[in-house]
Amino acid sequence: MAEPRQEVDELAHAVIGAAIEVHRELGPGFLEAVYEEALGVEMTLRGIPFARQAPTEVYYKGVLVGFGRMDILVGLQVVVEIKAAERILPIHRAQVISYLKTTGLPLGLPLNFGCLLMKDGVERIVRTR
Repeated sequence: MAEPRQEVDELAHAVIGAAIEVHRELGPGFLEAVYEEALGVEMTLRGIPFARQAPTEVYYKGVLVGFGRMDILVGLQVVVEIKAAERILPIHRAQVISYLKTTGLPLGLPLNFGCLLMKDGVERIVRTR
């Protein structure tokens, strides 16, 4: 598994810092949409480039079969999937992996704002192929 470039890791660390601040201010208990909006505000304040509900094309054997939407795409490099659950489930990880495969991007961050401590709600997924 190849690690992402330093600039990608720096973006990821910046996003995690912003997520920790959002969680510190709001705490757990809100809908995912609230955290997505708040994270967007915090990243804007920090000058982190991002797009919410970023569209992606889905191909099957070279044929366009549909479209997906990533919660947040940071710096055209990092996929961020927002959750507000008791814990990140295997299906949440699989969703991020699917976005990484589809886009060819190197790194995904499932962020779960449903945890008591945000550090327990952060995962890092590196695209392996």
